[in-house]
Amino acid sequence: MKVTICRKEHFNAAHRLHNPAWTDEKNAKVFGLCNNPNYHGHNYELYVKLTGAVNPETGYVYDLKKLSDLVKQEVVDKFDHKNLNLDTEEFRDLNPTAENIAVVIWEKLRTNISTEYELAVTLYETERNFVEYNG
Repeated sequence: MKVTICRKEHFNAAHRLHNPAWTDEKNAKVFGLCNNPNYHGHNYELYVKLTGAVNPETGYVYDLKKLSDLVKQEVVDKFDHKNLNLDTEEFRDLNPTAENIAVVIWEKLRTNISTEYELAVTLYETERNFVEYNG
């Protein structure tokens, strides 16, 4: 029997979508308002899902407190109220699109969670725009 558990977290961050190999005109055309040189921010909603077998001794798939602490340590503490382009190593040379942010978060969590669990992250950049990454 496999069950999926989910943890929802929230963080606020600013970013600018920009490819330094392109001209200002091309960046403006491709990224539009998201290329604002003064950056812009989002109230991100993050859903972390783990799927695995229920442990017959605990009744848990995974301890949600442990998952909460891990997400806080690896994601919220590092990205909340930060300018992703300027304040984080992860996005110093990586365009902080929602897609790239989701992949980075998944990789950070995957290194700390056994591969016996399937891991998925869903990142809402806005209420209507979100991405999901399953590895």
